[in-house]
Amino acid sequence: MARGAVIHAAATVTLERLSKSFDGATRAVDAVSLSIAAGEFFALLGPSGCGKTTTLRMIAGFETPDEGHVLVGGADITEMPVHKRNMGMIFQSYALFPHRTVAENVAFGLRMRGLASRDIEARVAEALRQVALAGLEDRRPAQLSGGQQQRVALARALVVRPPVLLCDEPLGALDRKLRQSMQFELKQLQKHLGVTLIFVTHDQEEAMAMSDRIAVMNAGRIDQLGTPAEIYGRPRTRFVADFIGEINLFDGEWSGGAFRLADGRAVPANGSGRAGRGAIAVRPERMRFCSTAAATLTGRIETANYLGGQTIYRIAADGGQKILVKEASAASTVRCLGTVVGVEWSAADAIVLED
Repeated sequence: MARGAVIHAAATVTLERLSKSFDGATRAVDAVSLSIAAGEFFALLGPSGCGKTTTLRMIAGFETPDEGHVLVGGADITEMPVHKRNMGMIFQSYALFPHRTVAENVAFGLRMRGLASRDIEARVAEALRQVALAGLEDRRPAQLSGGQQQRVALARALVVRPPVLLCDEPLGALDRKLRQSMQFELKQLQKHLGVTLIFVTHDQEEAMAMSDRIAVMNAGRIDQLGTPAEIYGRPRTRFVADFIGEINLFDGEWSGGAFRLADGRAVPANGSGRAGRGAIAVRPERMRFCSTAAATLTGRIETANYLGGQTIYRIAADGGQKILVKEASAASTVRCLGTVVGVEWSAADAIVLED
């Protein structure tokens, strides 16, 4: 994308015990509190129904909280109407006016704000340069590709120079290759402009690739908040471990600092001071093949999926559990299905999960 000269005056966003119910009983959002720094790319990540879109809509003003407060730049905007919040918003459907040209779509927010025609023309031209759409001003949405329509929606949101940009699954309608390209471009443009961006998605890879920090939501609450590396490398709960990427989960019991599976065998894990039932998790890339004599677990290879740089194996362990192991494809030829193998990992690679 092209780069303009205008840098947005980014704002902090703070949520204080924000709650929302729709049926009077089940809370879609349950006492969510978090602080988003000015200029941060922040993702609300979770499955359908977890409360992420409702949270975004309360920030935007489309939904009124039952409890709690929304602050932008330190000012409480909880009761402020949508049109006074000065936020940019991008939807998955783009929400473009089909009968208006690209330029007219981008100019809509400026006309609603009563800017002079000369200023509108200059601002629209600048926004279209920023999203690499200069020269397409007179086309209508039906004459554009999906990626170009997404850029029009982005330009329309940015042209008002909002301190906060809200994105609700904005790349969901794009094919995989274009989506990955737009992820990179949106991230680059956000950093250049300095705008605070809050991004709702259910796609873990998308959140990991783009965000400075991620809030993983589950049943209306934040299960874990952290950087992509923290969320992936050290998930705290079983939900986060299972939702983010591929992982091996082991249930068992802590006894004398050792973690034992249901069959009584001890496996590597650091759990000093723990006792009773618990769970650990190990990422597939942290699992290593070894001799069956020295193995933590043994099993038989059921599937081997070759992915170029890596091969992912699914192994049926002797205890009945399915185990995933990722191995660099260059390390060896693809192992044969049905082969009995040994698997090990280090205690440092075992993630101890909270209850």
